[in-house]
Amino acid sequence: MFGLFKRKGEEPEEKTRETKPLQNTENRQFRELAAQFQPEELTILAVTGANGFNGGKAGKDKLWWAAIGLTAWMEEDSPDIHQGEFTLSTIADDQLLEHLRRRARPDLIIKFRGRVSKDGKRLLLLDLPEPAFDPDLKTILEEQKKPVTFWEEGLGTFTLNRQVDWFETELDWLGTEISLTIDMDEDRANCVANARQLLGAAADWDQRIRAFAAGELVGLANDWSQEMDDDGETAEISKEQFMERMELESIEVRADGSFEFWFADGELFYGHSIRVTGDLEHGPDEAHMEG
Repeated sequence: MFGLFKRKGEEPEEKTRETKPLQNTENRQFRELAAQFQPEELTILAVTGANGFNGGKAGKDKLWWAAIGLTAWMEEDSPDIHQGEFTLSTIADDQLLEHLRRRARPDLIIKFRGRVSKDGKRLLLLDLPEPAFDPDLKTILEEQKKPVTFWEEGLGTFTLNRQVDWFETELDWLGTEISLTIDMDEDRANCVANARQLLGAAADWDQRIRAFAAGELVGLANDWSQEMDDDGETAEISKEQFMERMELESIEVRADGSFEFWFADGELFYGHSIRVTGDLEHGPDEAHMEG
């Protein structure tokens, strides 16, 4: 479909503007998506965001709903630039999705044929995007790529990770370097105050979090265990051993006092992560094996 998917063994066309349109009106998924956009086809220039194309499937759908975030777009022959958060989407198979990821990378100016939703927040991709240039869009692109940081005494310099929209810094936690993260939409002052409260009693919190996780998950770890003792029997993992093997990697703090501690599992679950949630008032409340 989309004029890109050839018979087995053939390569998709790569001749940019000469490539056939992506749309296939015989495909149900594409028809349903296209119905959400205005009918007029436009030549559009746009600035991509911090992440590339991603794909999702619903129910029994065989094709991907493929989408990428945009931070600005304009019609090729118009001086009007739309800035904000926008989504460019289409329907794709595995091959096309990978193709789009290569052609529309993060932080890039692209050109494509598309249709626009009535509110201008969503765009439908109709052909393969190609690299482009516009001086005004270039200014927007350079501005969005500049680091966004703030400094807090005792915590260090926080830098915005645009791919996940949080601020993060590296700091010492009982002799181990970990990542401390704050969601960019949270109240920063309260998050910083809560982080200081955790750090001020790091030894107590560390013991409390580990003990809770061990109490919740040591049984599961023993169910997973294939470790043997000297007699060739399955070795029982104690709570103390579980706590020792947990390796703290990051802490996320929020303005309301809640937190998440993320640990490497020390091969308790063969490479999965351990996540412990809770809050400053009541302590840890859930522990899960993740990933």
